[in-house]
Amino acid sequence: MSQTKVLVTGAGGFIGHHLVTYLKKLGYWVRGVDIKYPEFSEVDADEFEILDLRRWDNCLQATRGIDEVYALAADMGGMGFISSHHAEILRNNALINIHTLEAARINGVQRYFFTSSACVYPEYRQMDANVIPLKEEDAYPAQPQDAYGWEKLIIERLCTHYRQDYGLETRIVRFHNIYGPEGTWEGGREKAPAALCRKIAVAKLTGNHEIEMWGDGEQTRSFCYIDDCLEGIYRLMRSDYPHPLNLGSDRMVTINELAYIIADIAGIKITIKHIEGPVGVRGRNSDNTRLREVLGWEPQISLEEGLARTYPWIEQQVAKKLGLPIPA
Repeated sequence: MSQTKVLVTGAGGFIGHHLVTYLKKLGYWVRGVDIKYPEFSEVDADEFEILDLRRWDNCLQATRGIDEVYALAADMGGMGFISSHHAEILRNNALINIHTLEAARINGVQRYFFTSSACVYPEYRQMDANVIPLKEEDAYPAQPQDAYGWEKLIIERLCTHYRQDYGLETRIVRFHNIYGPEGTWEGGREKAPAALCRKIAVAKLTGNHEIEMWGDGEQTRSFCYIDDCLEGIYRLMRSDYPHPLNLGSDRMVTINELAYIIADIAGIKITIKHIEGPVGVRGRNSDNTRLREVLGWEPQISLEEGLARTYPWIEQQVAKKLGLPIPA
């Protein structure tokens, strides 16, 4: 039996890089594609190509000879980025995803995994911090808050039509705040867990235990550790379920609570200074009812355990940057 050949786009990014390693361990032949190499550790892919997937010819090159595609390439970041780069995000991500999907069809790809986002859910369902967990059907009537969410919703529809019209087996996941080591932790594109880990690491290493936080910190989210994310991706790809599916934890915490959990892991007491800044929707949580029904599984790693694996790695990066001894 010949080895299944898979393509991971966005393989230089946080989830994509981890997914390449995961699939290699399962015995797949893996091609990674991105506009950059992974930043923090070596590539495990059989092939890694630097390609800009906004270009049609590059998408044809990336999908050649491939059996299955995991489409993770995206221009994205945390709230500070996605709330202030609407045109850039919508243009770049639409080009990437429309071209990659069509190239996969032309090159005879059998199965296509699209990574959508909880950002597709309507703003009107997320106005209260004590939000009702979001079910997959809650995406309509549509009103995502940002261009990032609108583009994800459109490509979900496109994947559905490619399955119906062309027989390409598409799978669609909606991520809810994936975090872990070896992700972006500074520079403006980092998400809340990494940003708070960085701020608390700086506080610990410098002795100034005051950190800044956008908004009042009472906005709520759920957070899913990378290892659970990878298992969920693979289980969904191997399933026969073609509709969008939430993948995230259904434990909701405030951003203030998130900060105090990280500070406890770091072994310090912090003072939070609340400042003006983009905070996104007031509340968001995943309803995992369908995830459990479809996959017979849900994320297993607690927020405390996941952050206990993530924080030390970010503290090491901060220490390096500050020129301080690297914590053990």
